[in-house]
Amino acid sequence: MKQAELEKLKGVKIGDRMGRSVTPGRFGKDAALPSRREQRKLDQARGLIPFAVKIDGELVKQIQALAQERKTGLNEVVAELLKKGLAR
Repeated sequence: MKQAELEKLKGVKIGDRMGRSVTPGRFGKDAALPSRREQRKLDQARGLIPFAVKIDGELVKQIQALAQERKTGLNEVVAELLKKGLAR
């Protein structure tokens, strides 16, 4: 065998070992975050609907800064701003 083929086989062996290794609890099935499907069901139960829009990058930075300042999520800040804007 050539040296390159030997190195490929070593890589495959390492990849197989990494795939079979046990994942620590904080990253594996014991993690607190729900899967995307579960999160979607939770959001639907709360009446939340995905709503994608395209807005200016500077506006996004302002919203992100506001969310960090208030220590809340983007969803809450955007919902609050939309409610204020629609109330006018």
